[in-house]
Amino acid sequence: MTANLPAAAAANGRNGPDAPAETPLRIVIAGATGRMGRMLIEAVEHAPDLALHGALDRADSPALGSDATAFLGVARGVPVTADLDTTLAGADVLIDFTLPAGTLAHVAACRRLGVRHVIGTTGFDAEGRAAIVFAPNMGIGVNVVLKLVELATRALSKDYDIEVIEAHHRMKVDAPSGTAIGLGEVIARALGQSLDDIGVFERHGHTGAREDGSIGFSVIRGGDIIGDHTVLYAGTGERIEITHRSGSREIYAKGALRAARFLRNRRTGLFDMQAVLGLDQLGQTTSE
Repeated sequence: MTANLPAAAAANGRNGPDAPAETPLRIVIAGATGRMGRMLIEAVEHAPDLALHGALDRADSPALGSDATAFLGVARGVPVTADLDTTLAGADVLIDFTLPAGTLAHVAACRRLGVRHVIGTTGFDAEGRAAIVFAPNMGIGVNVVLKLVELATRALSKDYDIEVIEAHHRMKVDAPSGTAIGLGEVIARALGQSLDDIGVFERHGHTGAREDGSIGFSVIRGGDIIGDHTVLYAGTGERIEITHRSGSREIYAKGALRAARFLRNRRTGLFDMQAVLGLDQLGQTTSE
């Protein structure tokens, strides 16, 4: 994706095309003691081409000073720390699933220190989205769905009403989800519009008939739902649904590590998961 919620990875890195392929990528995990942080650390631990270089957490975290892999029953001598510059020194890639304020600080540090940055943080406002590059969802399957939605919208746009429905666990603090917004951006772009102009995020009371060309959003919060997303195309006499359901946060970790590997031989540049997966040119048409 290339709109307001476009990208998966920012490559500002030090190691260029001459870096030997057999050298493990040195990975730093931000939010190391959270659910996604631990999932990422475990994934790095089991990847022979990656090495845990550092683990970051908040300055008030009770885990500061502990071994980042202790929860796996092993000790790698990588402490959990809040010292951003020291931890990033010598790293190849920072993987970041934290909060917007922290991610913005990480962007600045990565640029200053020449560290590549894979960002999966969501919940940014318009100003934050303009300042950084990140992915609304790191899941490989979700990004295939994004491409399918783009193609479907181009084909169905004139005769179908489009709704985005998402469901997440009760602890999620932003709504709609970053993935839902990302889907909306893809749909709006395929319609030749801006989501700011045609997105409908609230319905209450006497709303009147649906406005042609609008994109509606519905949000569900409850239980331990990891993440479900559906794009509904409602026509006359038929409905088409494109759905992705997340059964494990492991899918986000796998996508983030794939993005980190994608950056190995890229010195600079901004990339989204469509580029990481080789989907960025799929379905594009060329003008005569």
